[in-house]
Amino acid sequence: MERFASAPEQPEAKRLLSAALAEDGAHAFLLHGPPGVGKRAAAFAFAAALLGDERRVAARSHPDLYVLEPLGEMIRIDDVRALRHDLHMRPFEADRRVYLVLGAERLNEDAADALLKDLEEPPPYAVILLVASELGPLPPTILSRCQLVPFRRLSERAVREWIAGQAPDRSEDEVRALARAAAGRLDRAHRLLDPAASERREALIAAARAVYLDPEFEPGDAAAALLAGADERGQEAKEREQAALEGIGLPEREADQRVRRAQRGAERDELLAGLEGLEAWYRDLVVVSAGAEQAAVHADRLAELGEDAALGLGDSAARAAELVRETWRTLEEFNLNPSLALEALFVRLRRVLRAAVRV
Repeated sequence: MERFASAPEQPEAKRLLSAALAEDGAHAFLLHGPPGVGKRAAAFAFAAALLGDERRVAARSHPDLYVLEPLGEMIRIDDVRALRHDLHMRPFEADRRVYLVLGAERLNEDAADALLKDLEEPPPYAVILLVASELGPLPPTILSRCQLVPFRRLSERAVREWIAGQAPDRSEDEVRALARAAAGRLDRAHRLLDPAASERREALIAAARAVYLDPEFEPGDAAAALLAGADERGQEAKEREQAALEGIGLPEREADQRVRRAQRGAERDELLAGLEGLEAWYRDLVVVSAGAEQAAVHADRLAELGEDAALGLGDSAARAAELVRETWRTLEEFNLNPSLALEALFVRLRRVLRAAVRV
């Protein structure tokens, strides 16, 4: 179990992976669960245990490790064809070759069909690890050929402990509020600790409230605020990845792809996280209206939530949360223009919420 110490909690997933290492059984695994709960860390730890070199696996420079992740919105058949070509090469150093497919839920139909052929009969030295944030988009044929390894949202206690370790200067009340806002995800907790992320959160809350408070509210401005936060996160990820690649000696094309993946992935994650935060604000209005303040995600903003709930938003706040969730699903599943989708969302939110405000 010490091999997976970088991923907190997750006893069932750790038990299954430890047993797989001990028994040398299955050749295909699917680690699945919400983002930010340790799947990726566990997958790399599992690969390191198989290949016997934690440092080079973490750097993705081990010759017997192959990492495939989405470039843009999906994994296409050409990406899987390249993996399949590599799959039939013998190991260079280790006894195994490990194939790690990150964001596997974004395999398009053709790519999934192509990968299925090698999941059915992989070479004896190959271990294929798929990592997915949800199972719904994956065909049943893929699921049936992998050992499923489930990951759960982390407890609030685990997130509090992680935040306290990362930011010992934060007060107990601050840690509790941040852990509640992280909703069981360490990636979100990490973002909340970043001063720039804190500013993005403030901008998001301001946009959420302006929908029903500001007589001069402009949907396009609110959409632009969310997109600006996503662009900022993308630029940060790009710079981090460029720094991480210095001195590794990757071919220019591969290095460029990794940088673009990091940037686009961060932009997408921030946009979806922003929508989740927007939905949580409107649901918190419902929660506070019902007198259940202790269940609010924005535990550090109860004063504003109380003031806004007194406006009589009522069922309109619940409908607003549903609209945000619908947009989240649309952007998560389809390759739409985020700017148009967000502006359309804020137009609908304005129509629903402003009409309900008691003046």
